Amino acid sequence: MDILGSPTRNLVSVAIYMAAILLLETLAYKVAGWSTLDAFYMVVLTLWSVGYQEVRPIDTGYLHLVTISTIILGCTGMIFFTGALVQFFTVTQLQQLFGLRRVQSEIDKLTNHVIICGYGRIGVMLAKGLKSGGAPFVVLEQNEGRAAQARDAGYLCVLGDATNEDALRTAGIDQARLLATVLPNDALNIFITLTARSLNKQIEIIARGEMPSTESKLFQAGATRVVLPTHIGAERITEMILFPETARFIRGSERMQDLERSLRNLGLDIEVVIVPEKGALTGLTIEEVERRVQGAFFIVQLNRRDGDAIT
Repeated sequence: MDILGSPTRNLVSVAIYMAAILLLETLAYKVAGWSTLDAFYMVVLTLWSVGYQEVRPIDTGYLHLVTISTIILGCTGMIFFTGALVQFFTVTQLQQLFGLRRVQSEIDKLTNHVIICGYGRIGVMLAKGLKSGGAPFVVLEQNEGRAAQARDAGYLCVLGDATNEDALRTAGIDQARLLATVLPNDALNIFITLTARSLNKQIEIIARGEMPSTESKLFQAGATRVVLPTHIGAERITEMILFPETARFIRGSERMQDLERSLRNLGLDIEVVIVPEKGALTGLTIEEVERRVQGAFFIVQLNRRDGDAIT
């Protein structure tokens, strides 16, 4: 066993060695006429040094040799197997301990960061977006498997229940500027919002809601903004069906996407409207159109059929 090698590799190697000894020594006793059960039982007693009485008399030179080899090879293997087990669990626990301390140390250094509560489908996409945008963030996830996925992706992650005050403090809610609770459970999102608001009165909270009726409850709980993914998804699908040119023009360009985000910060949306030949706006000047709609929208660009564009 390589003491300085991988604990997992050492453990697997010794386990294979012990399995081979168990098989070969059992076959050796069977050659002497023993049944499979008696032979296996004898080898197990010897390997684990239990010391019960012998299954059958060891009264031949062959059986003496087999028993001696079982004792020497098997007991030596058990010593290494025990050492590999101790090494595996010790190193694993130390790695986990130092890993948690390193993560906590990095989180303690953060200020004005974002806390993502939940590393599900939306949490994964949100983390990728923040990572690409260079925004510092911490993932708070209760499920060990998903928390491991977040760590494997290189994100700072706290394993804990986001409804728990201690978990939120561990994620640095006192220094955070924003918390996004994106769990697929409205009740949990409401409770997380209440807890986060009680811990940090100034933090901005963006909460996910599944049911439209949850929106008002999230605002009452202290959410700054509420996002309804189902509603947004339905709007996008409707846009693709009714206004395919709009979808291609706005969603297909990074420059237009940046412009759209800027406009939304001002409470505005950008759309492309195709004017039919005999529509209500056909033949009107831009001034007449904007006067007629009384400020409902503003025309920022006119795309002619021949390809000319007037901004």
